Amino acid sequence: MILPRLALIASVAIGSVLMLGTPTVAQEGDVQRAADKFSQNEIVQAAAGFFGTTTEAMAKAVQRVFAQQGLPDAYIKGDEGSGAVVVGLRYGQGWLVRKHAEAAKVYWQGPSVGFDFGANASKAFILVYNLGNSDRLFQKFPGVEGSYYFVAGIGVNYLRANNITLAPMRTGVGLRAGVNAGYLTFTRNATVNPF
Repeated sequence: MILPRLALIASVAIGSVLMLGTPTVAQEGDVQRAADKFSQNEIVQAAAGFFGTTTEAMAKAVQRVFAQQGLPDAYIKGDEGSGAVVVGLRYGQGWLVRKHAEAAKVYWQGPSVGFDFGANASKAFILVYNLGNSDRLFQKFPGVEGSYYFVAGIGVNYLRANNITLAPMRTGVGLRAGVNAGYLTFTRNATVNPF
């Protein structure tokens, strides 16, 4: 009588251990999603190389974004120009970079309104969170931005739409100061229409 009970307890214990040791589909999905994200070190190296800054300076700019948002799915690196006298416009173009995929050309443009004056030409390095399918990038992303742009200055703000967060980091030449509200629209093709 004791022997069959011990055999039953042993088989349950062994089955439990085997179940714990075997990754579930959900766990495998989590591992795959983590493998598709960029580490802080990867972003610092890529952004420092793109902006032409030291990795130490770039690490300070990236650290706060990572503390608030975590690991990004993708990033966009490109150039943009903007100007404003109360009403502003911004146009940019660059490359969407993802792990395990070829870089894809993207464009962005958008209007803004507010207490905002000046113009600048800048390099933009945009961290992308919760993107999933790359097609989800092509939409409007509203945001509020308060910025001062100086030579070699870096500014960061957030844009959000449909659970996707963009964190543009910009550095460039010119002077633009103020607070504005607006949006950026990402497209597959260049357009002069900012709306």
